[in-house]
Amino acid sequence: MSVRPAPRTDRGRLLLVLTLAAAVSAFTATVPLLRDFFDLRVYYGTVHTWLAHGGRIYDYRVPGTAYGFTYPPFAALALLPLAALGRPAAIAASLLVNLAALAVVLRILAGPGRRRYGWYRWSLALCALALFEPLRDTFSFGQVNLVLLALVLTDCRLLSAGRDRWAGAGTGLAAAVKLTPALFIGLLLLARRWRAAAVAAAVALAATGLAAWADPDASRYYWTRALWDTGRVGRLDYVSNQSLQGVLARLGEPDRAPWAAAVLLVLCVWAWRAGRAAAAGNWAAAFALTGAAACLVSPITWVHHLVWLLPAFVVLARAGHPRLAGALYAVLCTSVVWLWFDDASGPDGFVGGNAYTWITLGLLLGLPVAQPSVLRPCLALSARVTAHAPSPASPATAAVPVQPESSSGAGPAVAATGAADAPAGEAARSASSEPTGSTRPAAAKPQSSS
Repeated sequence: MSVRPAPRTDRGRLLLVLTLAAAVSAFTATVPLLRDFFDLRVYYGTVHTWLAHGGRIYDYRVPGTAYGFTYPPFAALALLPLAALGRPAAIAASLLVNLAALAVVLRILAGPGRRRYGWYRWSLALCALALFEPLRDTFSFGQVNLVLLALVLTDCRLLSAGRDRWAGAGTGLAAAVKLTPALFIGLLLLARRWRAAAVAAAVALAATGLAAWADPDASRYYWTRALWDTGRVGRLDYVSNQSLQGVLARLGEPDRAPWAAAVLLVLCVWAWRAGRAAAAGNWAAAFALTGAAACLVSPITWVHHLVWLLPAFVVLARAGHPRLAGALYAVLCTSVVWLWFDDASGPDGFVGGNAYTWITLGLLLGLPVAQPSVLRPCLALSARVTAHAPSPASPATAAVPVQPESSSGAGPAVAATGAADAPAGEAARSASSEPTGSTRPAAAKPQSSS
């Protein structure tokens, strides 16, 4: 069967983009359930209770649920601007902030050659991103993961460009808001970037100290009690928990020893592979591997947390495996894990109900750690030109220099991802007050913030 070629005229390309945009909008408006900005409701209610009514940060619960604030106290400080907004304005602000963070992420992942992709490729990338389930849920929940990813990738860009003065500040802020990004400080130590690691640790400690000064009781409660209470976040065996702990919980394994052993093994693999990537100067791969490892070792990794995998897909495509990257990315657009929402037992449940975990583990094990292949011919040519520089006695004809792309970039825009249309179609249907699976009705335990 022959494959229809891509349109060659701007008119044909515009028609294709409009058709795809309409199809994506129809999909997001009818298939996935809206999350009713559940996590944003947690943030909003917590800040208003704390600031306006003198309540305690960790006592607030979303009405009708058992779920409240689960982040470190500094996150509540960072979310204080919500106290000055009404609910509609808070939703609009969440969408705008996430769109801005996504723009930063795409700018960094696309690299210095982003302008050459043109409007057509970027439009296709935006349509593809709107289907990505973790991104859809991030917008629909009103989550903060995209902002944290943008902060961490900013450090990746600074390190790739050799600008170490402020490298680490974004990682430190991200680690003060949520604990998962703290693994990126470990990456800086692993790569012996002592200054960046010190900056990240100092920023994280300063932010945490500021929160302790602002509300000593909340800080004491969080670090001594709330941090260790996973029940505040949700059930470990809930199908949305696509971490190693979630896999073991769905297998009915209550013992912490197997989980601890699995985490230790994953961290060893991460340290070996991320260290090789950093030593090769491939910071994009090092950061991508760290994001994948963080998703695996975290006790709870909801589906919307998997936006941390976006850099891995870009690195995989740039390394010469665009079809594999596209296939894995497509699986994460299908919401396939929710087919085992009711029962994840049996071999099919073990494979399909944990599909996103297996993809994350595969990326950790197989992501190329050397410099992207597109750089090697350029570097080799540069070395030959340097080694055989013409002497004054035998001048050579001028050659056009080859400019290698920065390893901080992330390849074709189609693989790099694009904008999210997750909130589309809110007026067409009512959202669930207890958000769960993308294609399932509401459950008693929502996929709450972690």
